[in-house]
Amino acid sequence: MFDTLSDRLSTAFKNLRGKGKLTDADIDATTREIRIALLEADVALPVVREFIAAIKERASGADVRGGLNPAQQVIKIVNEELVNILGGETRELRMAKRPPTVIMLAGLQGAGKTTLAGKLAKWLRETRHQTPMLVAADLQRPNAVTQLQVVGERAGVPVFAPEPGNGVGDPVDVARQAMDEARSKQYSVVIVDTAGRLGVDEVLMKQAADIRDAVSPDEILFVVDAMIGQDAVTTAQAFLDGVGFDGVVLSKLDGDARGGAALSIAQVTGRQVMFASNGEKLEDFDVFHPDRMASRILGMGDVMSLIEQAERTFDAEQAAKTAAKLQKRGGKDFTLDDFLAQMQSVRKMGPLTKIFGMLPGANQFKDQLENFDEREIDRIEAVIHSMTPAERNDPNIINGSRRARIAKGSGTEVATVSGLVERFFEARKMMAAMASGKGMPGMPGMPGMPGLGGGVRKAKQQQKKGKKRGSGNPAKRAGQGSPQPQAPQPGQLPAAFGGGQGDGDFELPEDLKKMLGGN
Repeated sequence: MFDTLSDRLSTAFKNLRGKGKLTDADIDATTREIRIALLEADVALPVVREFIAAIKERASGADVRGGLNPAQQVIKIVNEELVNILGGETRELRMAKRPPTVIMLAGLQGAGKTTLAGKLAKWLRETRHQTPMLVAADLQRPNAVTQLQVVGERAGVPVFAPEPGNGVGDPVDVARQAMDEARSKQYSVVIVDTAGRLGVDEVLMKQAADIRDAVSPDEILFVVDAMIGQDAVTTAQAFLDGVGFDGVVLSKLDGDARGGAALSIAQVTGRQVMFASNGEKLEDFDVFHPDRMASRILGMGDVMSLIEQAERTFDAEQAAKTAAKLQKRGGKDFTLDDFLAQMQSVRKMGPLTKIFGMLPGANQFKDQLENFDEREIDRIEAVIHSMTPAERNDPNIINGSRRARIAKGSGTEVATVSGLVERFFEARKMMAAMASGKGMPGMPGMPGMPGLGGGVRKAKQQQKKGKKRGSGNPAKRAGQGSPQPQAPQPGQLPAAFGGGQGDGDFELPEDLKKMLGGN
């Protein structure tokens, strides 16, 4: 959603790189670019004005003007101001001192309230160890009750639905009954799914207010479609005035809209964004961290969310066993079965494009990420499953005839099997070096990692080609040697990461290029 905004901001900062001093003209030019980027992203005009004014004031300070790196200083200021307009600190749900905690969902029809009710319930059950119950109080929309029952079943959460819906039943009475049901069966959280309308009207507001008065919710969450732009802010303000709410949930963040609603709503309403829904699956639900979202928008990735996701997915005991295998005998005990298990664990974290997208600098190769075929992982699994246990345990025994048999069994080409085996050996060597504390190969002063600085085989080939006797004269010998790599310019990646001289464009590691379908 924020790709276009990220690109425009990157362009604005690029002009500052290499400058030793920041002038008024530099500040004006940069803030002009940022203003255009925000307006194109559909951010509310009052928010843009306040944001630009804050940046100008801070960028004109002596600490920035006298700084060693003006570009970094300005990026730091923009990052901090982005965090501010996104809500500042992360806000947690308020839980009732005496259960049940009541959470009421409000918003327009089509915002995704029903699906989000299931996502929130699943999240509370799995990460907060609560016992939630869903309440079907949307009795207007056709099949809304049935949809909530299906969502509840998928989330493993009970649904209280005494009325069939489709225009039948009193939602306020259903909400009251739900409270008695929750107390009698000792549910710790009650999530009330309310009706919406295509637009804000008096009927919608009165019904929402009546349900609010009937259940006295601890939290009223306003669910807003992040793709509707400026209208999201208008609708939010109408709900705030008519019903009131405590926090905002952004749905459909996986869309390709401009995303201005996310950057405007917290600032305009004074209510923080608490959760973000970024997909159709029940797992596609996250706590909204303003600092992490700001980091993503500025192309700096979201490593903390990646770590948290990995911690939830990976088995600590299994990971310890794998690490032990990599530390012994140069990693030779690490088999293709272990490789497959690791790959399947990574898949549980979500689509690989999403995982790579959380890495710093990922927006520089987003086109390749978008074109990545997730079925490539299925093909790798098919190849490994077509091997015998002996072959998976020791890939060195896989000769030409075995490769032909594996390719036939997996429905792939012999070249695919050969490439997988080759990549496995290189990956094992890299992971073994990291597990033994030698650091990541390919970085300056370290052995070459495939794709980062040329790779092991490439390095060996260069060594063989370059075996020439040097001159006895030290000056001549120095001239015959390969030129020393120059330090990267500000904003340029080191050569080991694809940077260097020339056009300065970011280059993906070769293995990652192959995986993403690049040339």
